[in-house]
Amino acid sequence: MPTARKRARTYDPVKTRRAVLAQLGNVREAVRALEPGQLALPTRLGEWTVGDLVTHIGTTVTAVHRALDLPRPAKQDTLLVDWPLATAAVSPAAADLTAGLAPEHQDLDAYLTDVDRGLRLLLEEHPGTRLLATDAGALPLDDYLVTRAVVLVVHTDDLNAALPGIEVPYDRQALAAATRILADALAAKAPGGATEVRIPPYAVVQCVEGPRHTRGTPPNVVETDPLTWLRLATGRLDWTEALAAAKVGASGERADLGDLLPLMP
Repeated sequence: MPTARKRARTYDPVKTRRAVLAQLGNVREAVRALEPGQLALPTRLGEWTVGDLVTHIGTTVTAVHRALDLPRPAKQDTLLVDWPLATAAVSPAAADLTAGLAPEHQDLDAYLTDVDRGLRLLLEEHPGTRLLATDAGALPLDDYLVTRAVVLVVHTDDLNAALPGIEVPYDRQALAAATRILADALAAKAPGGATEVRIPPYAVVQCVEGPRHTRGTPPNVVETDPLTWLRLATGRLDWTEALAAAKVGASGERADLGDLLPLMP
């Protein structure tokens, strides 16, 4: 059964659906303009090229279809906040799926167009309460769509890192959802009230065991921007490097998050 969480965060289903479609659309627009040489460029994700990464982005969306094809779970047995910490176990299978599909999708614009069309049809056919058997456990469709916003934003950042001079935009709602779910995952991994993590303008969470402050400025504070937070939470950026580059501010003896990161690959 899902574990109890105090003041569990909720997400507006309508905004989530719009955010997923908008971020997928941003990626489609960028991919449409890429030349073969750009698709062959390396990424920061091991041996993957930009073309492999785009294929993987498509598979992260069609994961909704694959989950719907499985038997419907009898009841929800996990929480959205637990999803990031469960992703490491399934990363090898996701990589294998991408490797198998990449040769089949040479026309990536057409591929993403089909992915977009299929998702829109799916969202018209299924209610948000429909339970899915996901890699993290049984979740409602609406919650699983929040996870799709996260992976779309994270991989958009991977695309931007791999393509000099090209800036794929981030949908504001998708970026907000990604920031919040990863902040909540940190609080779930290290429960407590000794440290306040601020990621303006989207999230503030308390975490880490220790004395809890009740008023005024907390003794332990971590603050950073949303994209730096996503890179830290997903292992794209090392904590020590972020501190050295002044990408993150940390004050107090319990403000070192290095041992708690990353939260997901």
